[in-house]
Amino acid sequence: VEPENLVHHILKDMHATKKKKTRVILRMLPISGTCKAFMEDMKKYTETFFEPWFKVPNKGTFQIVYKARNNSHVSREEVIKELAGIVGSLNPENKVDLNNPQYTIVVEIIKNVCCLSVVRDYVLFRKYNLQEVVKSSKEDAQQNPSSLTEDQNLKVVKPETEEEEKSSKEVKQENK
Repeated sequence: VEPENLVHHILKDMHATKKKKTRVILRMLPISGTCKAFMEDMKKYTETFFEPWFKVPNKGTFQIVYKARNNSHVSREEVIKELAGIVGSLNPENKVDLNNPQYTIVVEIIKNVCCLSVVRDYVLFRKYNLQEVVKSSKEDAQQNPSSLTEDQNLKVVKPETEEEEKSSKEVKQENK
């Protein structure tokens, strides 16, 4: 079983049903390959690893997500620059898109091991966070009221001014 397809299927199901199916798992991140966390080893490994997604005739937009733990000998900028160069050399039509990419290259460096994967819908599934995927749009609107639509803004009740209060009280008394 390919880990990226399994995790994508699980997240797609949770996104469609909006049902929370786990209590303790916060994030699922598939790892398709590993190598040593040294630049030369990463270059050699990724030249063949990226072929199914980015080599001619395949093409797509991509972004690179980098996270390092307990490692200080590899810099973020250097890794991103080298990996983007490798993807570009496989097919010059591959383009970087940081807002809505087709593929996200996830690079996790833990001590001296580099874990790599290429995933789809990373932005849609909110960085593969299971808790965030099942949240409904209503909960999102409550947390971020500036994102309310015009219809929702019209339904918001505005407080009356003193003059409006007096006139509404007079109308109510006349109705009685």
